[in-house]
Amino acid sequence: MKIVVSDRNLLPHRTLFESKLPSHCEVSWHKNADESALSDDLADADVFVGGRFSAALASAAPQLRLVHVAGAGTDGIEFESLPTSTLLANTFHHERSIAEYVAATAVLLRRGFLSQDSELRKGRWASPVYDPALQQSPAFGSATVGFVGFGHIGERSWQLMRAFGCNGVAVTGSGSVDAAAHGLNWAASTDKLTDLLTESDVVVVSAPLNSATTGMIGAAELAALGPDGILVNVGRGRLVQEGALFDALSSRALGAAAIDVWYDYPNPDGQGAPSHLPFGILPNLVMTPHSSGITRDTFEGRVGDITANIVRLDSGEPLLNLVSTPQIPSKEPLS
Repeated sequence: MKIVVSDRNLLPHRTLFESKLPSHCEVSWHKNADESALSDDLADADVFVGGRFSAALASAAPQLRLVHVAGAGTDGIEFESLPTSTLLANTFHHERSIAEYVAATAVLLRRGFLSQDSELRKGRWASPVYDPALQQSPAFGSATVGFVGFGHIGERSWQLMRAFGCNGVAVTGSGSVDAAAHGLNWAASTDKLTDLLTESDVVVVSAPLNSATTGMIGAAELAALGPDGILVNVGRGRLVQEGALFDALSSRALGAAAIDVWYDYPNPDGQGAPSHLPFGILPNLVMTPHSSGITRDTFEGRVGDITANIVRLDSGEPLLNLVSTPQIPSKEPLS
């Protein structure tokens, strides 16, 4: 069995990956997703591991049995080009790492540590101990945290925030979350999005991007969250309207935000602005390069899932994490 791997996040785990496969498997590694080189290599491949799979690659792989994404999102897969005989699977394991990011940035912003850091670098001790015009910050545990989306990421983030003593509310597309079972105050469909934003001190966005959720949070929704509110987006950039987010942060209609998912993405060399708007000038924003889920733990777990599925394929057993429903293209890297 020949496996072609085109995901640079798996390269540090090459030894682990190969150690989990039967000895007769041949693994071909690609550092760059060069379509020409991949097309040549896929001519006799059984499995492709990577986040982007085009019609051109599909036509170059006549005996391909499995496309396995090394992450959760299947945005980069051209579903219509996949032969019916080719299976598609994904994997997760990012929820713990992303939950750590959500908790860390939410505490940082709610307690005012980001602005205190900036001021102290200039010699000003921005604390009510030294400046009576400043208010004492609330404890993070007194916050109500609203979850827009409550899947793997939302649920794991809530486990951490619940330990601080926070209250929680959630909205999802299906509205099927059992609030009592998860220790939430309430849960509902996205029809209650404005209620959630109005009630919450911190809002965590981790909903999937599709035709119903694109741009679901705009100026009115950010205004409902308000000048003391904090937004943490670890879902997809376009869940939140770009211009509305910049304007709300600039005018302080929104208190602060931590944004890990963006509107523009760089070339493979990692150079490029995350938006045509100058988010970098905003002092009330934590900016990170879609890195919240990128840890060794995440990808070691994904290696385990991917190789286990390849072993199942080789032995004729049913695969896990099969994907059948296309997702809207997001123009964002898969996480």
